[in-house]
Amino acid sequence: MVTTEVKIRKYVHLEPGKDVFFGIAGRYIPYGVNIIDYKGKEVMYEIGQVRMEASCCGLDDWISTVVPGYVVDWQSSTNEDGMPVTEVEPIMDPEARREISQIIQRREDLFVIEFWGD
Repeated sequence: MVTTEVKIRKYVHLEPGKDVFFGIAGRYIPYGVNIIDYKGKEVMYEIGQVRMEASCCGLDDWISTVVPGYVVDWQSSTNEDGMPVTEVEPIMDPEARREISQIIQRREDLFVIEFWGD
């Protein structure tokens, strides 16, 4: 018998429109979380803007799409800052990732999509 261990991860919902600073030269502005159906499972993805500000390189920004995974337990708890937390199962299957990317690309007209679990 072959068993596969399912790794559940916690996704902290960020406040849409509020800057999240990282490092000394960048920030991320979440736009919000969306859900799509994929073969009977709910897939959660977040869209936001990444903005890099570096004196050596000027200003660069792009829209980021991150897919934490399949929703296991929607906003089932909160973190120490009171932000809602959803449990997700990262999507590891390459075919599922390809198909989900295509759905998001058609829906959002975005082409850079990253999945948790890489």
